[in-house]
Amino acid sequence: METFSVIFSDGLASAPMWVRLLAFALVAGLSTLLVLAIRFIADHIIASRTERKYSKLRSVTSMAASATIFTVYFLTVGFVLREFGVSLTAYMASASVIGLAIGFGSQGVVQDLVNGVTFIFSDLLDVGDLVEISTQTGIVKNISMRFVELENPMGASVFIPNRTITNVINYPRGYIRCIVDVTLTGDAATRDVAEERATSLMHGFHEQFPGIFLSRPSNAGRVRLSSGREFVRIKFRIWPGRSQPIETIYREEVVANFLKTDPDYKSWMVAVSFEVEDRPEAVKPSLSLSWPGGKPGGK
Repeated sequence: METFSVIFSDGLASAPMWVRLLAFALVAGLSTLLVLAIRFIADHIIASRTERKYSKLRSVTSMAASATIFTVYFLTVGFVLREFGVSLTAYMASASVIGLAIGFGSQGVVQDLVNGVTFIFSDLLDVGDLVEISTQTGIVKNISMRFVELENPMGASVFIPNRTITNVINYPRGYIRCIVDVTLTGDAATRDVAEERATSLMHGFHEQFPGIFLSRPSNAGRVRLSSGREFVRIKFRIWPGRSQPIETIYREEVVANFLKTDPDYKSWMVAVSFEVEDRPEAVKPSLSLSWPGGKPGGK
């Protein structure tokens, strides 16, 4: 009882060494458990809200978890230093925004934090977005106080410091749409067979190169031009920068297959393009703001 009364009145400085070591171990253990609990809750929120409308919630949760974990460790270190005679007031002052910038020899930490918050609330990127940052392409897995974490096409985690990000390319659809138009020749029956072969080659190509795809390819049906030319449109949804196998291997495979039944078939009859579909007309900006429930102040 006397030992614990000394602890509560004078802190751990006057307590026996074994008590001090036990207290430090207990604080470290509780801090670790708290950090693990925060990460578990944050991961659960991020994983359970996969819809696009929850992207900002996932991003804010990721940032808040990172900030909370930093605070827990910060306070834990302050408690330990206090027991070694370091003034808690001096410690807090040295860890202020100005103290951090001076203490670490740069303003990098502050820049990382400000940029991370800016990314989230300016809708530049959110967790789950497919983006290209600093020549790195991947899906945003985490936005923390210091880094943006991407998962690239090879499954590797790429950590990009927030302060180094100068531009962001965001792919709102979550993929690059590669279109292959395969021209159909011959009579109606021959064209039906040709469409089946092109579709079969599409499925085989997906099985051969699964790593370049973000979703399964599809046959979008036939398109007839005003000139009378008819082709079947194949849609591939791929990672950015991964179209080379489609432009070479798939295209050459289709041409070689069609030459077996039509010696006059030409390589230009298989056209590869990107984003060829019609885009909706731009909506002219309105001078009035849109408010839920009608005009401002209205019912």
